Amino acid sequence: MTCPRIEIDLTKIEENARTLVTLLSGRGIDVTGVTKATLGSPEVAKAMIAGGVVRLGDSRLENLEALRDAGIQAPLTLLRSPTPDQADRTVACASLSQVSERDVVEALSGAAGRHGVVHGLVLMVELGDLREGVLPENALDFARHISLTPHVALAGLGTNLACRAGVVPSADNMGELSALVNRLESELGQHLSLVSGGNSANLAWAIAAPAGRINDLRLGESILLGCDPLTRIPLNGLHADAFTLVVSVIESLAKPTAPRGATGEAAFGVPTQTGERGTIIQTIAAIGRQDVDPDGLAPPQGISVLAASSDHLVLESQHHLPPGTEIRFGLDYSALLRVMTSPFVATALFATTCLPTLIRPSPPPVPPPSPSPFATRP
Repeated sequence: MTCPRIEIDLTKIEENARTLVTLLSGRGIDVTGVTKATLGSPEVAKAMIAGGVVRLGDSRLENLEALRDAGIQAPLTLLRSPTPDQADRTVACASLSQVSERDVVEALSGAAGRHGVVHGLVLMVELGDLREGVLPENALDFARHISLTPHVALAGLGTNLACRAGVVPSADNMGELSALVNRLESELGQHLSLVSGGNSANLAWAIAAPAGRINDLRLGESILLGCDPLTRIPLNGLHADAFTLVVSVIESLAKPTAPRGATGEAAFGVPTQTGERGTIIQTIAAIGRQDVDPDGLAPPQGISVLAASSDHLVLESQHHLPPGTEIRFGLDYSALLRVMTSPFVATALFATTCLPTLIRPSPPPVPPPSPSPFATRP
């Protein structure tokens, strides 16, 4: 079968989604399934929907358009604010957008008017992670502006944590969001139907504390990889192996561990020096940094990752591996994101009970502490 390839077990994704949806529904929290790490895969989206997510979200318009073109009927949310020139495309494919700039609101208003629709807006609020969002003290004025703007409607508030600065979702910052929702509703005289408290990093909080007004979480990594993004530790009850990267060996030779000659910067900066360990079996696989984040790979027993250039993944193996030998790796979020974006990596989708079926061969382009049930495994 074609290598490199990413094998995706849709059954495990569906089961992860169902487990999380069931658990959070008891807290009054719906799940928005986030597809961005899979390049907006319609098959992954369908698995999430089968698992019970109420809507889908993605940060890229191209991915949302691909979902619509594939016949996905679930409500779609654009998770990254569009630029003003993307407004028409946004209202054509998404029912909700996350916003934090008035110029974007005006552009979406104009586009929604041209399309004859009312477009929903989720006002993003900055609660400490220093990515997108208005400051809490400015939220009321911004919300009033949205309420007075034609062809758009204020659907609710949202925030994002643990992405840029690693700020942990907590009772304090989630309580602040709930209090802000209550204040805006009182001042505006309208109900805010959607309060999106964050992403997969919110799971420990969502299970341990009262939800308050938060009624939505945007879950990608936990559904796809079955882990807690704050620790990257697998979560009990979830599959952590729905994705497998399969690569092919192109060289496996005995070589010294220390380079010979004067050294400077390598292709990707100053290389890590491992020191002299004598002769090892150095094995090279046909994939590189253009396709994957090598630091996010989990190799099988007996193999370790030494380095990577654009097109070569340099490994140490216990034994000589003949060219063509397939090696299977687990992936973290960073590695998955890059693999799914690479046109040089084929995609194989399957259910657990079925053999993989290659559905997207990718030729080169022309041209270029959590309580139960989320106690973590040791």
